[in-house]
Order: sequence, then C-alpha cells, then structure tokens
Amino acid sequence: MRHRVKKKHFDRTKEQRLALYRALARALILEERIETTLAKAKALRSFIEPLVELGKEGTLAARRQALSRLPDEQAVRKLFEEIAPRYEDRNGGYVRIYKLPFRRRGDGAEMAIIEWVTEGAGEASESAS
Repeated sequence: MRHRVKKKHFDRTKEQRLALYRALARALILEERIETTLAKAKALRSFIEPLVELGKEGTLAARRQALSRLPDEQAVRKLFEEIAPRYEDRNGGYVRIYKLPFRRRGDGAEMAIIEWVTEGAGEASESAS
C-alpha cells in the first residue's frame, strides 16, 4: 500500500533519485526548457522551486545551500544572477509543465515539456482580471 507516501520513487534508490533531480534541475537552469516524462517533470517542480526561493534571497548562506543541493557552480550562478531576479514579485509557480500529445515510442510514457514561466504572460493575465 502507498499510505502516506508523498513522492514518486521511480524505482530508484535515494541517491539515484537525487542524482536524477540534480541532472534535470541543471538542464532546466542552463537550457531553460527541457522535454522529459510527465512524472519526472512533476517531481522536478518540487525540487526546483525551493532553489529559486534561495536564489531570491541572494545571501551567501543561500548560495551555499543551493550549492549543497545542486553542486554545479555554473548552474547556481545562472540561477542567482539571471533566473531568480525575474521572479522577485512572484510567490511561487516558477515553472510551467505542458503535456505533449504523444507518448514515448519505447515504453509509452507520457511526455511533457517543463519550462520557466515568462513574466510577460503572467502580467497580461493579471491586467485582464
């Protein structure tokens, strides 16, 4: 039974799962848009959003915490200098997940695109309401 299980395990150990999240987060930060399975995209969202919160703090302690969770200096630098300042006025919901209309050929997994939310789209919807 799956009572009180909060996250997907992806049939991996804790260390393998952490490595998966780090690799996906690094790719998302550097490429700003990646294509992966829907389940991995949803799991990545809960890993990447706290990193953006650390980037918004901008302190040395926050940068060190981000480096401990994502040990890639280039990715952390881009997160703190380019990505986090975009979301200063936003309180969450930094990534968007699009389900793709096709499934992966090999195993039939649902595919998705995960990307950063652009501020222009958010401002247009806020002014309309």
